[in-house]
Amino acid sequence: QVQLVESGGALVQAGGSLRLSCSVSGGDFRTDTMGWYRQAPGKQRMVAALIFVNGGTTYPDSVKGRFTISRDIAHNTVSLQMNSLKPEDTGVYYCNLRRSGVAYWGQGTQVTVSS
Repeated sequence: QVQLVESGGALVQAGGSLRLSCSVSGGDFRTDTMGWYRQAPGKQRMVAALIFVNGGTTYPDSVKGRFTISRDIAHNTVSLQMNSLKPEDTGVYYCNLRRSGVAYWGQGTQVTVSS
């Protein structure tokens, strides 16, 4: 049974930083791709960062250079360090696990960036 629990969302001023964490149970970083997605009000959920089985990462241009995804295998957590935050980063951030084409989601954590 896969369970993902996010934490760390908050209200922050533009230019600030936040670190989101995802506690993973039932997952295996040796076989599962992990990621963070975000959904702004009235918009589709979109990828913010991915980390693959081999440790490689990928980011959309909108967050490249500002966001960093990492994983702690010993503690079964995936984190998203977000720096230089902008108002357009506002949204609900979801942790995602993908295994053999099946996607699992956490409940989400709210990030609000004020201008």
